Amino acid sequence: MKTLIILSKDITNMNELLFGYSTVPIIFVTLFCIGLIVGSFLNVVIFRLPNQLYTRWRTEAKSLLSIKSSKESNQTDTLIWPNSRCRDCGHPIKLKHNIPVISYLILRGNCRYCSSKISPQYPIIELLTGIIITLTIVQFGLSINGLLAIIFSTSLIALAGIDFREKLLPDQITLPLMWVGMLANTQGIFVPLIESIIGASAGYLSLWSIYWIFKLITGKDGMGYGDFKLTAALGAWLGWKMLPLIVLISSGLGALVGISAIILGLKSQNSQLPFGPFLAISGWLAMIWGDSILLWYTSLFNDF
Repeated sequence: MKTLIILSKDITNMNELLFGYSTVPIIFVTLFCIGLIVGSFLNVVIFRLPNQLYTRWRTEAKSLLSIKSSKESNQTDTLIWPNSRCRDCGHPIKLKHNIPVISYLILRGNCRYCSSKISPQYPIIELLTGIIITLTIVQFGLSINGLLAIIFSTSLIALAGIDFREKLLPDQITLPLMWVGMLANTQGIFVPLIESIIGASAGYLSLWSIYWIFKLITGKDGMGYGDFKLTAALGAWLGWKMLPLIVLISSGLGALVGISAIILGLKSQNSQLPFGPFLAISGWLAMIWGDSILLWYTSLFNDF
């Protein structure tokens, strides 16, 4: 504990030196560039992790049903191997064609070898990660809090991207995210530990209850169990007091996007809309500006 306090004081002094001089623009540019690189890796996670899970589940299902499977069908890309390659022609991508955002712009969104379209998800995730990491450090500084907040933020980006594409929130991210939040709050970094524990429990049980009420009334699944676990993780990081704000913002955003998509003909009334991205957005907003939003909201009632 003493080591953490001393380290925090040293980092605070470093923050004062860094942010107190004309190097601020350089720091922001550096943080943004680091964010672009991290975003490039998050794209790998978003594309490859679901495929790993699908391959493993197929293998387990075939084993359970005593169905033989070839070795080729069990092989899949890991998060670090093989190197990046075109998703259409399979040609390995050279380093100069794999620079975050810049390569996409130079190649005009097309593969250098087969001219197939490159998903705009790549530059979007890279730019988003760069912006979010920069804003996170501006809010928390170069500190233990800032590092943990970056872990929180990048995990939410990966989860939102996977859920948007696959309607899946992997336990491989949601559960470690919840436990890291609790461990961080054993030192009271974001909230007291008791609020973290209650937040995780209340986060899971609140959406679990809504799920079963909706299912009993309509006979349909309104959301998945991954949403419960993600809300539990948000509660573990931010405490139970932030949960009403998170649920309110995510529900409002989900309703707004869903209704707009139906009006514009992009979705039918029976089509499913992943809820994970809205939870991720509201969770990040709650971490960065949650206290300010709550103060603003309560001030509205104080005026009456």
